[in-house]
Amino acid sequence: MFERPRTGERAVLVRLGLGAPIDPEDLEEFTQLALSAGAQPVATVTGRRDRPDPRYFLGSGKAEELRVVARDTEADLILIDHALSPSQERNLEKLIERRVLDRNGLILDIFAQRARSHEGKLEVELAQLKHIGSRLVRGWTHLERQRGGGVGLRGPGETQLETDRRLISQRVRVLARRLAKIKQQRETGRQMRAEIPVPSLALVGYTNAGKSTLFRALTGEDAYVANQLFATLDPTVRRIQLAGGTQVVVADTVGFIRELPHELVAAFQSTLTEARAATLLLHVVDASNPHREEQLLAVNEVLEEIGASAIPQLLVYNKIDRLEAPPRIDRDPEGRAVAVWISAERGTGIDLLKEVVAERLSRFARPARVRVPASAGALRSRLYAARAVRGESTTDDGSIELAVELPDPELLELARTAGVQILEVQGPGTPCAPASAYLQSNATSRAGKLR
Repeated sequence: MFERPRTGERAVLVRLGLGAPIDPEDLEEFTQLALSAGAQPVATVTGRRDRPDPRYFLGSGKAEELRVVARDTEADLILIDHALSPSQERNLEKLIERRVLDRNGLILDIFAQRARSHEGKLEVELAQLKHIGSRLVRGWTHLERQRGGGVGLRGPGETQLETDRRLISQRVRVLARRLAKIKQQRETGRQMRAEIPVPSLALVGYTNAGKSTLFRALTGEDAYVANQLFATLDPTVRRIQLAGGTQVVVADTVGFIRELPHELVAAFQSTLTEARAATLLLHVVDASNPHREEQLLAVNEVLEEIGASAIPQLLVYNKIDRLEAPPRIDRDPEGRAVAVWISAERGTGIDLLKEVVAERLSRFARPARVRVPASAGALRSRLYAARAVRGESTTDDGSIELAVELPDPELLELARTAGVQILEVQGPGTPCAPASAYLQSNATSRAGKLR
């Protein structure tokens, strides 16, 4: 790993408007990305083209202008808010005689700084090596990048840049095997949680929308919170209790951003599974951001890419204190809550959000197979009255096996009923799996209450 420079690297920022004018909000976001990476922006070069130039991306005239600006400002590197091909990156470096880093490389560098868990570090290193490997073509000399630590050179480190394709490929295979093992361990733990019918919530949203602040407000945990992009990277999972005593698991996941590098999304599949396996997604949106609709769409695109687009969502419009607006609930024509307006930083509307989450969870039903004693006639009648029974059979010992569909809170209460065994539970998007021995052997004597 490279150490961060004490004073930051002087960087020239570059963004082109391709077929359209430059959006100042996009340029501001890129500036925040540069600052998050530890760079010190000293100049900004903008322009407009109908299509990228195959040699420099910017065009020869704009590339020459960039060379002069970099020389006059004594910049250390060039940050370009677009994805460059390996040849475009090499051509610009040769012309400007400065390190050039595109948007993908910059985001990968930020992730390398923020990863704290062993899994997160492995995932970032894997993504960076794949990114670097695509740049090792046509005899490009690695020694041109042998400098002190800085933006774009963290993570795998100098030794990885000095290797050839074969050594990088070997390292990629080693990392892939390690991550596969960690993924298997994660899946085992996640299956155990799924067998115990406790609903799970995943906080998703655009980076800096306030997910970690909301996680802290919901759980009381001292989660790291900062006004910067990708302030937190590794997922954190905690259990909380909602109104009515319903227990849920809450996961705080990594923030998304427009044009998130595909190699990074691919590398973080195991981490993002917390979102893919959730019962309900709390999609946190910065209500004060004028581009909130575009950010919402960008998050939904990533959710679709990781296979989580079918998970039910509840929109959580955060930072209403900046709008001086009161908390409220938005409902669809059927009366279902679809959005809640809150301020996580001030705690405004948090109780309202918990009530809505409990309400939404009460509507979700999952298939399960349960065994009840023959003497539990009253319980069987209540299940039939609630129209939760889908099938029934009698075992050799006289007990009754019921195929039911119940929301997680009711299923959990049923599991705590004396004499009741949960045999199979269907998790989100998964076939029925055997319930854990823990669930079967630790049913309490508290009678289940079906709402």
